[in-house]
Amino acid sequence: MFTKLKEVEKRYDYLNERMSDSKVIARQAEFQQYAREQSELSPVVAEFRRYKKIQGELEGNQKILDEETDEEILVMACEEASRLKQQIAESEQRIKEMLLPKDSRDERSVIIEIRAGTGGEEASLFAVDLFRMYTRYAETKKWESEILSQNETGKGGLKEVIFNIQGKGVYSKLKYEGGTHRVQRVPETENQGRVHTSAVTVAIMPQVDDVDIKINPSDLKIDVFRSSGPGGQSVNTTDSAVRITHVPSDLIVTC
Repeated sequence: MFTKLKEVEKRYDYLNERMSDSKVIARQAEFQQYAREQSELSPVVAEFRRYKKIQGELEGNQKILDEETDEEILVMACEEASRLKQQIAESEQRIKEMLLPKDSRDERSVIIEIRAGTGGEEASLFAVDLFRMYTRYAETKKWESEILSQNETGKGGLKEVIFNIQGKGVYSKLKYEGGTHRVQRVPETENQGRVHTSAVTVAIMPQVDDVDIKINPSDLKIDVFRSSGPGGQSVNTTDSAVRITHVPSDLIVTC
């Protein structure tokens, strides 16, 4: 284990050296790749260096035990040795956990899609609850969130909302949230106290690196139409909305 840790520390120092190179800084894609790897190695290296520091303190403490004759000092040294050994054991455990295989996408930010399923208006309200839950959780973790698109019901619910959450290790914390979420409760509009079951689907997608792609203009279908919803005086009177369809993939973007 310690041979591997020394290799990790050596790689970490190399990455820091490369990231301080002005030529690398000018090449943003390369710099970001180094920065991402350095960020992943940083906790392991910090814990390994802490381990070595404690180990050094224990060795110094052992010299006192070997050479000291004063009984009071020996008692204090024994207590200190016990404390340091406990810290070393805890540090070793943390290092072992850090070295366990990880999903290479764990440190990435995510895009989340929430869609109301069965349950009508109650499902759309449940979608709102989930959206608020994820964004408020993001706030507690000091992550940033941004709505990319949303489709409201007009009664305070959401048919669909797509948003991103940006921060370190977001995917590792949220990747198991994907799937169908169900709730059983009595809606506020239910006069007879009957329990309704509603479902919402959640998709968690790790953000990928930016890549340069070429799109053939002939593969795009562009439609303009009148937008709806709150807005200025031109809403519903002019073709102020645009829908672009990538025909080969059937991917649609609307704004």
